[in-house]
Amino acid sequence: MQPRCPAPFGPLAALIRCAVRGLAFSLLLVPSALTERTTVHLDGPWQIADSASATELPTAFLHTVPVPGLVNLAEPPFPDVDAFFSREHLANRIRAGLAPAEWLTQYWQGKVNQDRNYFWYRKTFRAPPRRTTAQLRINKAQFGTAVWLNDQKLGEYSGCFSASHFPLESALRWDADNTLVIRIGAHPAVLPDTFPTGSDFEKIKWTPGIYDRVSLVYCDGPVIQSVQVAPRLATSEILIQTVLENRGPATRVALEQRVLTWKDREPAGHLPPLEASLAAGETHTFTQRLPLAHPRLWSPENPFLYMLESRTAGDHLTTRFGFRDFRFDAATGRAHLNGQPYYLRGSNITLHRFFEDPLCRDLPWNETWVRRLLGELPRQMHWNYFRFCIGPVPDQWFDICDELGLLIQNEFFVWTGGPGWYPGYSRTHDPEEMIRQYRDWMRDHWNHPSVAVWDANNETKDDLFATRLIPAVRPLDLSDRPWENSYNPPAGPHDPVEYHPYLMQSGHRGKLTFRMADLETMDGRPRPGALPAEGHPVVINEYGWLWLNRDGSPTVLTENVYAQLLGPQASDRERLDLYAYLLAAKTEFWRAHRHYAGIIHFVYLTCSYPGVSTADHFTDVPRLTLEPAFADYVGEAFKPLGVYLNFFQPALTAGTTRTFEVFLVNDEARAQSGHLTLVLTSPQAKPRAPGAFALDALGQSRRSLQLTVPAPIPGRCLLQAVASPTAAGSSSPTTSRRWVSLVPPS
Repeated sequence: MQPRCPAPFGPLAALIRCAVRGLAFSLLLVPSALTERTTVHLDGPWQIADSASATELPTAFLHTVPVPGLVNLAEPPFPDVDAFFSREHLANRIRAGLAPAEWLTQYWQGKVNQDRNYFWYRKTFRAPPRRTTAQLRINKAQFGTAVWLNDQKLGEYSGCFSASHFPLESALRWDADNTLVIRIGAHPAVLPDTFPTGSDFEKIKWTPGIYDRVSLVYCDGPVIQSVQVAPRLATSEILIQTVLENRGPATRVALEQRVLTWKDREPAGHLPPLEASLAAGETHTFTQRLPLAHPRLWSPENPFLYMLESRTAGDHLTTRFGFRDFRFDAATGRAHLNGQPYYLRGSNITLHRFFEDPLCRDLPWNETWVRRLLGELPRQMHWNYFRFCIGPVPDQWFDICDELGLLIQNEFFVWTGGPGWYPGYSRTHDPEEMIRQYRDWMRDHWNHPSVAVWDANNETKDDLFATRLIPAVRPLDLSDRPWENSYNPPAGPHDPVEYHPYLMQSGHRGKLTFRMADLETMDGRPRPGALPAEGHPVVINEYGWLWLNRDGSPTVLTENVYAQLLGPQASDRERLDLYAYLLAAKTEFWRAHRHYAGIIHFVYLTCSYPGVSTADHFTDVPRLTLEPAFADYVGEAFKPLGVYLNFFQPALTAGTTRTFEVFLVNDEARAQSGHLTLVLTSPQAKPRAPGAFALDALGQSRRSLQLTVPAPIPGRCLLQAVASPTAAGSSSPTTSRRWVSLVPPS
């Protein structure tokens, strides 16, 4: 409830009472050392030891390890810190004839190839003078977490992808030194096999670690347990859900909230103090609406941020948010950002596969490196959308995405396939435990404007998600974000479905049945039966099947593909050039026909070493240097002004005049027009077919241009369709390129 000012004895008395009451609230809410929340981060070196036992704390800690980080960063190193075969990986090895079939039954929880089960982290810290409340927060750790403070066990948490919280008051020594011990599993098999610990058919190493921040929180009551902010664009206000916890005797509480701009700290809205009574030990949820004065919208093009300050007599919490709305629309098949159609272009990051990479080290926790990874390079590639795929990222990554302007499809770490993917398949997860963990995972991320889509799983077929899991947790998100459910039917009428058109997959184990020339007669629609449901927006978030290791060598999935495309004697450079060329052409094709809400390439960051299935496009990972041909060709293919030359024949006959079809798409919310030119570049001449184009905002067009082919020359030429906008402030020209030979008439 809010304070009221009744006036039974006339307006003067009412004014006096209101002034006194307002002064009381103001005094109650004046910041002081005792009303501020204090957060102490325990980042840095920790002592670490290992054991087979879950209950016997080590007596000696002879190694050190960074937090956040992984155990493979410990000094001196531990042997075999990531030696574990998951059941999905075992299924792959059995299919390849590298393991006996009975292994899957014998090692259903995974095959442990190390002599330990647990790692123990230890840290000493100094507590402040006594406060009402002290809490430990571990943002993310795998596999499973247990906590001891001063030799007293405080509890356990089984989640590997969300934050755990442990009250410390029962064991904490105020104004003194304290010893904190955190135990984590050394491999996924320490947790029940029905609990989600990460499942990935292509992941080889499973490295444990406290891979996100650890912090101590001190405050006084009533405690602000959590705050959720949900924008309401139609009414220019935010919906605020605040959970207060009273850990002391019955009390009267006043909750004050105000909004400031994040960078400039300019006032943007406030609420009068909300007054209520809380019983001893009571936790209560308060819901309010706060109008914003002239709100500014958040988008990748303008990532404007606000902060909500929430305060009680003993606690203070700041919640950052963006004023934005993201939806899919079944009628148009499009994504809508802030009420307007918005085309998604981007890529994938599989961070937990990158954890396997020899070059990973501490890079994921280096802020400068992460900001370039998520900011400078995506802008260079014209990407506005990423899927964080099969493995969560540290919380700081979402903060950076909020600030730099990236939309994120946030995927929970489940890829278990379905019936027939491996022998003995049955429902592999405990629904109630899944619900608990998805709830916590959402809680950690729902205030981030960058988080646009909840992704329940990757390439998994199981009715658990649409019938039980998503309905159970969806109402918790006051922003009601869309849910993507992979190969299962979507859970909501406007939810998107994903499509993975791997046109060259046939070449993996047999004859490559697809040729790029086939695109000339394809309309770009999903093949019949490929989608789990019709009538929903479709996002292509994987395509290509052209992966190469960073040195240009084929991966396990593409050895046979490149042998057929280029022959067994091709050089690494030839493969890298072809990879960039074909991937760009496929990108142009999927964009050109406008059947999809988004085109998301796979994969921007993953691991690369002998034996992997996929790989990324970096020539220098620590410096984040992209392979030049990829940056050139694929960066061009993702420009908002898209151009697709619908031609893939290997040769043109000299002296002939041919008509070429060019598709254009405009992803910008403004009309574009200019020159469209077809150019054949050869050492002897540059024949041109000039034309013009005009595109509505978010529109598409198709043009036909004629070109006369010149005399034949040795080697290959470049046929280019170039769209050059002419309006002031327009983007740079976009070029679609095709390699072609000129041959004499037969």
